Amino acid sequence: MSDALSWAIFIVLVGGLLSLDLLVFHRHARAVTMREAAAWVTVWVALGLGFGAFIFATRGPTAGAEYLAGYLIEYSLSMDNVFVFAVLFAYFAVPPAYQHRLLFWGVLGAIVFRAVFIVGGTVLLDAFHPVIYLFGALLLYTAWRMATAGTGHVDPAANPVLRLVRRVIPVTEGYEGQAFFVRRQGRLLATPLFAALVVIESSDIMFAIDSVPAILSITTDSFIVFTSNAFAIMGLRSLYFLLAGLIDRFEYLKYGLAALLAFAGLKMITSDVFHLDVWLSLAIIVAILGISIAVSVLATRGRGDPGAGDADLIRAEGDAPST
Repeated sequence: MSDALSWAIFIVLVGGLLSLDLLVFHRHARAVTMREAAAWVTVWVALGLGFGAFIFATRGPTAGAEYLAGYLIEYSLSMDNVFVFAVLFAYFAVPPAYQHRLLFWGVLGAIVFRAVFIVGGTVLLDAFHPVIYLFGALLLYTAWRMATAGTGHVDPAANPVLRLVRRVIPVTEGYEGQAFFVRRQGRLLATPLFAALVVIESSDIMFAIDSVPAILSITTDSFIVFTSNAFAIMGLRSLYFLLAGLIDRFEYLKYGLAALLAFAGLKMITSDVFHLDVWLSLAIIVAILGISIAVSVLATRGRGDPGAGDADLIRAEGDAPST
């Protein structure tokens, strides 16, 4: 199958899925239940793996393994995004009914940013191969930072992009339904929902700096890198609604993610002298994630009402912080 036809199938499929999601299944603002989130996680994972089977059938087993490895890397690194979303929704007091719409546009922006990073990364690698060592070093540094960091604190108010937006565009005191902008007496005003979207998009740029080089350590095929990223990201919204109240149960996952980034970094740095089979790489990725998740679940077993504090903040409705 030609590359052009593969891209056309992917674009039509993703465009159709996103249109159905926004215009049919979530046309009206409403809170997403845990059961609904679990169902959508299943659907998005099945679609992601199904597209991997399509790549396996049309491009061969090596390409299929590369897609699956990239998908697992992006999906697992998305766990960090779940924590950030929880903090942002609490800070901006985003009503539960509007959270899905906010994440929909956040995910759409993330896909666009990933495309830019992937094109830039592959062009750099093709034009100047030694940049692979820079990417590898970046991943090793990120792995060290993730493994040695404490519980961490995300302060949306300190986001420079948000501060710039507030200086340029006045922000309303409260939410105006699902609107990102409203007009008052001839003036265009942003709403807190738009302010939250700005922080989500700017945060995703930082996540892309880590995740894109990690996947480029597996393959530089732009089609495989982008499609595996896109399917993992599209399932991120449902993953958030499913795991937001269970974040505390995955307290050791960050060490697994750090190990995953370190593995990708070492693979990049040693790629010129040592070739690791893609199936072995896939097995290592699965083992790292499986062990870190199992250790987290066993270590936190028996805890009462895990993550209740965060869940209460996320579900709480109220006025937006003063802008």
